[in-house]
Amino acid sequence: MVTVSYAGALIGFFLGFGFGVGCALAVMYSIYAGGYRAAVKDGLAEAPPERLLRARKKALAGQPR
Repeated sequence: MVTVSYAGALIGFFLGFGFGVGCALAVMYSIYAGGYRAAVKDGLAEAPPERLLRARKKALAGQPR
């Protein structure tokens, strides 16, 4: 009778999936949160930046980027 150990596969699955996907999600969230923070800051500014005004104009006109 042959005994098979799944410990290596479990460790590999945890390291590959857990850390891989977890780190990717953390990076995507930090990019999203940073962009959102900057957008709110620009939106609340007394004189909005020219880039924000152009983006608003395109969004209201329904034009693609």
